[in-house]
Amino acid sequence: MTALDTTASDASIWPRRYTVVALCFCAVFICYIDRVNISVAVLAMQEEFGWSETTKGYVLSSFFIGYMLFMAPSGWIANRIGGSLVLGLAVLWWSVFTILTPSASFIGLPMLVIARIAMGMGESAMFPAAYSVYGRWVLPQERSRAVAILLSGIPLGTLFALLTTGWIVSNFGWPAVFYGFGLVGFLWTAIWFFQIHNNPADDPKVGVQELELLKELAADHANKPPVPWRKLLTAKPVWALFINHFCSNWVLYMLLAWLPSYFRGHLGLSITNAGIYSAAPWLTMFVVGNCAGWIADWMVGRGLSITAVRKIMQTIGLVSSAIFMLLARDVDTAGVAMLLMCGALGGAAFTWAGFVPNHLDIAPRYADVCAPGNVHAR
Repeated sequence: MTALDTTASDASIWPRRYTVVALCFCAVFICYIDRVNISVAVLAMQEEFGWSETTKGYVLSSFFIGYMLFMAPSGWIANRIGGSLVLGLAVLWWSVFTILTPSASFIGLPMLVIARIAMGMGESAMFPAAYSVYGRWVLPQERSRAVAILLSGIPLGTLFALLTTGWIVSNFGWPAVFYGFGLVGFLWTAIWFFQIHNNPADDPKVGVQELELLKELAADHANKPPVPWRKLLTAKPVWALFINHFCSNWVLYMLLAWLPSYFRGHLGLSITNAGIYSAAPWLTMFVVGNCAGWIADWMVGRGLSITAVRKIMQTIGLVSSAIFMLLARDVDTAGVAMLLMCGALGGAAFTWAGFVPNHLDIAPRYADVCAPGNVHAR
């Protein structure tokens, strides 16, 4: 994150909240290298174990069972006990099951599916916990940029996994991917627990001026009533978030899991080249997503309403990604396919400044569970 304007400056050259945002970004990066590595490693695993395409699909999709079922509970837990603790434990949990993936694979397919479901349970807490942390540490005028930085871990983690997994598989075997990436999570967990506090007031490294800036956020989170689940399930703004999240993730997760297989199976590339060609769209997403965050904060700073900014960014993202996906239907050349996938993910990145920070706009106290306890017109 870059320096703030003079109205939000701090005596520290690097305010403490920047460190919080940076470590949350690293957590997302680790989350996605652990999630994406199997999309390349599974090509070698399929050949070794003789899986059909259907079986491979079960392996890739089983992760989302745990992810889907435990996202709401993990958000509630983060809301009750604090996102800092939940995030640290979540990274530790999924790192353990990343390392256990090869052993589960050799035991049998059912055990591998169980391990992937358990890993999904851990990763489901990533964003609810991070939103809980952001609710206490990120100022309103920095939200679009902070969320864009957080989500930058998705394409960069994916990019890193795609570029390195094929090389690791070719030189050290596919189990080495899971062992190496899992250890990175252990290192991050140690740094997080020794560095970060749930509340800024408990952190001795927070400067006086910065603490003053964060007081309003602390007051907003003090003495929170129970999560208003009924309002959560009946509020129109929350359902708008659900629908936009579903639409945005349709492209994201399809390409996340199947892009290497598309280049390998449909276009005939090697495992290594499939990873390389799959990497460019994620780099595009990283660049466009951060630019969209800056543009959105600039538009808000120029006086455009938050409602208008979020709608503009969301519309650009969904419409442009849909156009590029439609154009990719009949492509049979790797280069053209790569360019269209760059367009699809680059377009989708505009939604990072659309629905994603809108959780913090409409319900900062309950962003971790998307609850509208203090929803106001946006």
